[in-house]
Amino acid sequence: MRKNYEVAIIGTGPSGAFAAYNLAQKGIPTVIIDKETLPRYKICGGGLVYRGRKMLDFDIDEILEGEFSQVDIFVKDKDVHFTPSRDFPVISMVMRDTFDELLVKKAQELGAELLQNSEVKSIENGVLKFVNSEDEIEAKIIVIADGALSPVSKLAGFEDDRLLIPAIEYEIEVPEEDFKRLSKSVRFDIDAAPFGYGWCFPKNNHLSVGVGVLKTKAKVKLKDYCASYMKDLGINTIISETSHGFVIPITPRNELVKGNCFVIGDAAGFADPIVAEGISNALLSGKIIAEAISDGNLEVEKTKEKYIEKVNEKLIPELKIGIKLAKFFYENTTIRNLFVKKFGALAAERLTDVFLGKSTYPSDYKKKLQEKLKISLSWM
Repeated sequence: MRKNYEVAIIGTGPSGAFAAYNLAQKGIPTVIIDKETLPRYKICGGGLVYRGRKMLDFDIDEILEGEFSQVDIFVKDKDVHFTPSRDFPVISMVMRDTFDELLVKKAQELGAELLQNSEVKSIENGVLKFVNSEDEIEAKIIVIADGALSPVSKLAGFEDDRLLIPAIEYEIEVPEEDFKRLSKSVRFDIDAAPFGYGWCFPKNNHLSVGVGVLKTKAKVKLKDYCASYMKDLGINTIISETSHGFVIPITPRNELVKGNCFVIGDAAGFADPIVAEGISNALLSGKIIAEAISDGNLEVEKTKEKYIEKVNEKLIPELKIGIKLAKFFYENTTIRNLFVKKFGALAAERLTDVFLGKSTYPSDYKKKLQEKLKISLSWM
């Protein structure tokens, strides 16, 4: 049996679910599809920065795992510590199973349909076929939002030219004394892994602890790096743990549209290159594709024009700058440490403003760095 929709969205993560929500607000018939049944566990640190949270025009208190107005940033090689803070939550903690399910429910309340336990087998001429069903879905526009690995983008014929960085995260239960000590703030530790960083994110009754490496040519021993990082955190006893390895796409695809298929979120490579945070840009890309579809009157070529225009205005420039800054920050530690010693506190404040959506990464970053450091940065 074949069903027809104006828009079919594949993936119920923040980008796909928020795209469905925004399309439903505009009265555009939409189906959102997932290969699993909600709620389902999703590997993610779960740090929702304020620039992402303020895009949500509905309350999410019921699924929050914590709110933090202060961020602790440590630079291990220089033994320095910065604590930017604000009067409101810089980062809110969520578990992705409940967060994603809430976003989907909000979309459903406005009329979006949900198709679960439906793995896409093929995409042919705008028709989706599934692995365990004879049903088919035909859509004018297909939005691919199936995460970092994005198998559906491969079915649609996209080449994968994103840079994928390796990471590992442990969901751990620790003794009460350790939990009380480590649950007071969100923590980032630069150099907890070579060419990367570690994070300790408190949840309601456990910690999400992980490390990511932002230089793929580095010799990666993620489990060893994370074990060492936990010792640095003073964690000597773990009551229970689950670990998950994953990848984070920190460079956007060169091609974001193929035929009537559009990629968004991690499937498009929209995670922040400096801190590998992806939820806020996923939400933004979901909103952008919904605007593009509406502005393009559901015509593929007009929607493509609008989508490319909007991502080039609101996302791509900052991602490209972030890639250069990440190279400076993680690959050139001697120069980086000189900068941190002199201007680390100011940089931490500026990064916090980026988290808040109050500012973006500076387009004249190279000039500013050279002026402050009084050295040539011709390699950037």
